[in-house]
Amino acid sequence: MKATRVDAEQARRHVAAGFWAGRLVDGYLAAAATRTPEAVAVVDRGRHWTYQELDDTVDRFASALQGRGVGPGDVVSWLLPNRVEAVVVHLATIRLGAVSNPIIPIYRHRETAFILRQAATKVAVVPHVFRNFDYPAMLDEIRDEVPTLETVVVVGGPGDGGDGGRSSFDDLLAEGHADPISTPRASGDIALLLYTSGTTSAPKGALHSHDTLDHENRSIIDFFGLSAADVVFMPSPVGHIIGVLYGLQLPFMLGGTVVLLDVWEPGRALELIEEHRCTFTVAATPFLHGLVHHPSLPERDVSSLRVFACGGADVPPELVRAATTALGCTVSRGYGSTEFPTATVCNTRDAVEKRARTDGRPIGPAEVRLAPDGELQVRGPELFLGYLDASLNDSAFTDDGWLRTGDLARIDGDGYVEITGRQKDIIIRGGENISAKEIEDHLFEHPDVADVAVVSSPDPVLGERVCAVVVALPGHHVTLPGLVEWLTVRRTARQKLPERLILLDELPRNPSGKIQKFRLRDLAREHTTLGVTR
Repeated sequence: MKATRVDAEQARRHVAAGFWAGRLVDGYLAAAATRTPEAVAVVDRGRHWTYQELDDTVDRFASALQGRGVGPGDVVSWLLPNRVEAVVVHLATIRLGAVSNPIIPIYRHRETAFILRQAATKVAVVPHVFRNFDYPAMLDEIRDEVPTLETVVVVGGPGDGGDGGRSSFDDLLAEGHADPISTPRASGDIALLLYTSGTTSAPKGALHSHDTLDHENRSIIDFFGLSAADVVFMPSPVGHIIGVLYGLQLPFMLGGTVVLLDVWEPGRALELIEEHRCTFTVAATPFLHGLVHHPSLPERDVSSLRVFACGGADVPPELVRAATTALGCTVSRGYGSTEFPTATVCNTRDAVEKRARTDGRPIGPAEVRLAPDGELQVRGPELFLGYLDASLNDSAFTDDGWLRTGDLARIDGDGYVEITGRQKDIIIRGGENISAKEIEDHLFEHPDVADVAVVSSPDPVLGERVCAVVVALPGHHVTLPGLVEWLTVRRTARQKLPERLILLDELPRNPSGKIQKFRLRDLAREHTTLGVTR
């Protein structure tokens, strides 16, 4: 496995400037285990893992994988919840010189088979049961589609004695040893293969090296002034770029503690923040919304929380304002992706309105620019090295090496970026372009609305009309005339007013929290009558 979009001259500049510092992702854990072996590294379901325990376990798992024939460049895929085993598998794989391939645990047969097959996975690690789903059974059913798969490792369940290529996590650990692994590696080697949890089409496998991952985390540490005294709270799925970076890597770079939450429940999240005095988290909009609106919030002491960086999905300005007051911390929108984890964000030096109304300013040496059509393009030391399917690269990159994000944006006079929508998220009504995000931001502030998305609805005359898809607050009633009046009072242009309303119990979201608008567009195509659909 190799990168396909490496610009040798730009790589040289990153090294010369110190952005790529030649460090290995797993090396921070080993260094912290030597420096402070008894410090708490991970809190998971009430158990505390010290740095020495964690580092020894990583070595044992890495040596066991090596004994099973896994070597540099081989892919180890894993579908695991936010638990310590995910930390072990991720860092052990990287320590061996192999490629870690996290997969969101809510993926099922079709998506999982596609990823394992394209990645040529050699070992897959899954839970025995999580949220009442039998993962080993799923792998049994798709195994014929993945000819490279040699070993399935089951966490929390039995193996099969080796007859069917299935081992338990504990049995595999017993095969290993705690002596350091000696494998020739370089910081430019591929360490992570992560598939985008996109809102359209099949997932795309993005390749990151030690260098790109290390720079991203160091830039976040510098930007937010993080140290070993910080306690990271991680509810975001560790199969997503946010969870990988800030749950499985950044805490060990700090020499601090990470508190993992495997099943999202905002009341439990508030308990953990209070109990462990958590200071820093990065998570998507639904997590922030859940904390702010949970009835137990006034009873909880969350004063330790300094930063809630919110990204991965659209963040309504009013939610940032409300959360800043309710949580008493710096709440910031940020912009990034699997391919370029953090391009822009705000910190305590930025005014609340900048944090609410924009997606922040470029962080460190990250560069942003607008194409003539308003598309945001990004470039910098954390930019991924290309897709595993190299045929996707030409359309993803410009000729001069910038990533085409597919997002429309504007940049204000102070350099702050505001995402205004997706290129495909523009509604063209009678030949006039309408931003779905602009309408969404207004409707989110409606007192009866819990969640909202705006999509196009096909029309034989105008081409498209505006369709609002709304989740009402419990006990509240939402009507189309009420939404129209709300927008009219805010002097919204007539052509932007919704002409259709679809009421749902919840909006479909992908694992990173982004609304799956393609599903809502499908729904709007199925119900083309103007008015209200329930």
